[in-house]
Amino acid sequence: MTMTADRRPLGTGDPRYRPAAVVPTWRSVRVPAWWRDLVGSSTWASMLVVVGLWVAGGGLQDLGGWASGLTSIGRLTGLVSADLLLVQVLLMARIPLVERSYGQDELARRHRLVGFTSFTLMAAHLLFITLGYAAQYSTDPVAELWSFVVDYPGMLLAAAGTLLLVLVTVTSIRKARKKLRYESWHLLHLYAYLGVGLALPHQLWTGQEFLSSTVATVYWWTLWAAAAAAVLVYRVGMPVYRTLTHDLRVTHVVRESPDVVSVHMRGRHLHRLPVAAGQFFSWRFLDGPGWTRAHPYSLSAAPTPSTLRITVKDLGDDSRRLEHLRPGTRVAIEGPYGRLHEGVRTRRKVTLLASGIGITPLRALLEELPAAPGDITLVYRARDTGDLVLKHELDALAAARGHRVYYVLGPRARRRDGTPSWLPATAAHLTDAQALTQLVPDIAHHDVYLCGADTWMDAARTAATTAGVPSTHIHDERFTW
Repeated sequence: MTMTADRRPLGTGDPRYRPAAVVPTWRSVRVPAWWRDLVGSSTWASMLVVVGLWVAGGGLQDLGGWASGLTSIGRLTGLVSADLLLVQVLLMARIPLVERSYGQDELARRHRLVGFTSFTLMAAHLLFITLGYAAQYSTDPVAELWSFVVDYPGMLLAAAGTLLLVLVTVTSIRKARKKLRYESWHLLHLYAYLGVGLALPHQLWTGQEFLSSTVATVYWWTLWAAAAAAVLVYRVGMPVYRTLTHDLRVTHVVRESPDVVSVHMRGRHLHRLPVAAGQFFSWRFLDGPGWTRAHPYSLSAAPTPSTLRITVKDLGDDSRRLEHLRPGTRVAIEGPYGRLHEGVRTRRKVTLLASGIGITPLRALLEELPAAPGDITLVYRARDTGDLVLKHELDALAAARGHRVYYVLGPRARRRDGTPSWLPATAAHLTDAQALTQLVPDIAHHDVYLCGADTWMDAARTAATTAGVPSTHIHDERFTW
């Protein structure tokens, strides 16, 4: 394995970068472990409530007949679908405690699972309701469906909303997502809010379980109001407020390598911005066409009361235009987001495992994490020395703060069985866990932070768990969509 380590005496770092004494602008809130359980339990509890409302409305008794049974099943699937639809909205409303508990990658996974389940139940709702009414009135199911759409209050709006939700669901399938640019997919995905809004009149005007009792009416109106308020406050109001309050502007752009640039920004009252090293924002640079498209980039330096910095690799999309940003360009922000921060730390010793441009949030953590000399180890894997982003800063931080930094270089190894490895090909004679314990012998007693490509992180996570690190002490963030 090609590996280098920085072991220079303290204070002899690269003269191009001298780390200042970092005083975090804000200490990440340590979300209690039980909060995740509370959020999950609340989801199941909400579904039990709607099932209870269905039972109270005579749902079980209606199962005794063929036509009434089909209709009753249709009502139940519709209720659970509507409930999950609102849960889906709440999951991605960027509610701070929820987001800090799960991280955006885990929330996106749960959002996708809940979304597909809700869509399937919605389709079942349409099918069973149509068949039930057709059986009751001895009509053709297609004619009955047409009658629903044109004759029942709110059904035209509901039909339009359903079509929008179909569009969002189809474009959320993995193969479809891969064929779309992130910006296009994100724009299409916003139509889900319109689809949910168009379904509201139908549910409140004609839904039996929505109107069957005061309890049902209060429950559904409360759930709808909570979902709408969460979106308006956290997806619209908070980003606008923070953008205007902090007035971030580009100060200069630095080319770090042929395909990597750092964007330096200055703003007002950033000590009031609840951000910590390792987190990310969705950024919009208001420099002309394309400003409406937001991109998630992690901070690559610890935040200060007046400055933020990101470091971005040219991946062929809008990231390419960042090198042309002019000083004074205004910046709109959404966030901060992510669990890759000091607030999830549970142990004194920490190992940071990075690959490629995934070094950026870990470089910021290397600067901000409180630690005694030797407590923090960074293992940075890259193809060659030319791909080591911000190496001079990493060396300076290692020298000034007593951190251990290892550079693991070379093309990626691949095992004989075809499984990926986090190691270079020159270390293929070692298992992934063996190599990790050679670098960090006591890693089983460390917290481990991971950032890199998905397949690389999977291999690194497996190596860490095999080396004895409990999964609860491994922290990562995946920018998947």
